[in-house]
Amino acid sequence: MAKRMKGGGLAATAALAQDPHAVREPRANTLEMAIGHEVRSYRKTLGITVSDLAAATGMSAGMLSKIENGNISPSLTTLQALSRSLGVPITAFFRGFEEPKSASFVKAGEGVHLERRGTRAGHHYSLLGYVENNTAGVTVEPYLITLNAESDIFPTFQHAGMEFLYMLEGEVVYRHGESLYRMEPGDSLFFDADAPHGPEVLVKLPARYLSIISYPQQG
Repeated sequence: MAKRMKGGGLAATAALAQDPHAVREPRANTLEMAIGHEVRSYRKTLGITVSDLAAATGMSAGMLSKIENGNISPSLTTLQALSRSLGVPITAFFRGFEEPKSASFVKAGEGVHLERRGTRAGHHYSLLGYVENNTAGVTVEPYLITLNAESDIFPTFQHAGMEFLYMLEGEVVYRHGESLYRMEPGDSLFFDADAPHGPEVLVKLPARYLSIISYPQQG
């Protein structure tokens, strides 16, 4: 787990699981990678090992590992055997191949202005983007929040998922659970949104900050 350094920073005591600069395999292997990903995903959903699935399909564990890693192109006979053993149609293995990937682009000042539940006067929410049914299985809602001089006392929010705040302008004292954080431009706060949270004291207005909320897609 990451630890705090002097000055409030974080020490990288453990490497993150994902490389943000990683690239996929060459285009020729994209289909094999997509099939392998789906085979592994369905196997893990059933809670069985590579050896278990290999025995059920009559292939070697080494061959199955190569399929899951996208190193070889399985034959239709092999895919049929995997289909029967995993209880899914053959077409399920191609689900991730050539699947359209969505993007949301919003010009400055053109975010969707809306009212969240519990929103008070003087609190402006601008939704900066939204991608529905994405392949990550996670819904992300990026907001630009502005608090002005007419802002009412902020309500306490509590909802599923994680939330990230980045202060752009002004100054607020932000509550998360029993803790208070004095946030100034450049400060950030990342937290479990299931705890009560929200600005406690509006120190310097107008205040603007990014709020990025993420939670599992509703299945």
